[in-house]
Amino acid sequence: MSDTPSLKGAAVGRRIGIGLMYGLWKPRVLGAWKVPATGPVILAVNHSHNIDGPLVMGTAPRPLHFLIKKEAFVGPLGPFLEGIGQVKVDRSGTDRTAITRALDVLDNGGALGIFPEGTRGDGDFASLRAGLAYFAVRGGAPIVPVAVLGSTEAQGRLVKGLPPLRSRVDIVFGSAFEAGDGTGRRTRTALDAATVRIQDRLTAHLADAKRLTGR
Repeated sequence: MSDTPSLKGAAVGRRIGIGLMYGLWKPRVLGAWKVPATGPVILAVNHSHNIDGPLVMGTAPRPLHFLIKKEAFVGPLGPFLEGIGQVKVDRSGTDRTAITRALDVLDNGGALGIFPEGTRGDGDFASLRAGLAYFAVRGGAPIVPVAVLGSTEAQGRLVKGLPPLRSRVDIVFGSAFEAGDGTGRRTRTALDAATVRIQDRLTAHLADAKRLTGR
């Protein structure tokens, strides 16, 4: 198997995501046209629920390669996730293999999905890791903020840990923006400044998405 995540696999993953998400819930997709149709791009997604990744995979207009924690690659799920072009990340340290594979996606003009908070939390972009800024600057990729709203609603759940079946979940795509300062510098100071810019844009998008959807 090639070390570069499979674009064909990601396209299959997108079709699976479409079937699952539209079959089980009622995704309302806003602003998907804002995702650049071609070229490298990073979708930065708030993360408060396990289905956030599949929701975005099934509603984004392009096949996505998500960075996913290695703990999810257990049993038969591991080969499946690899087969649909997802990227396994060891969060205990600097995972150079994952970094290389993610940059390969961008270098090949693909779309990379990242949960910049690093793990599931309140989904409010309050805590960002510097990795997103590095990928954006090093990969020359604009960032599209994505807000997933409604995936954590508990009322009416039939299955613990999942939103109520056939409930509405909103996926709101924002305008693409450049994280760097235009110089391409990847010094710690430049990446720290880029991280602040990213956090401001993502937080503002989330607030806009909540106003737009009434969530």
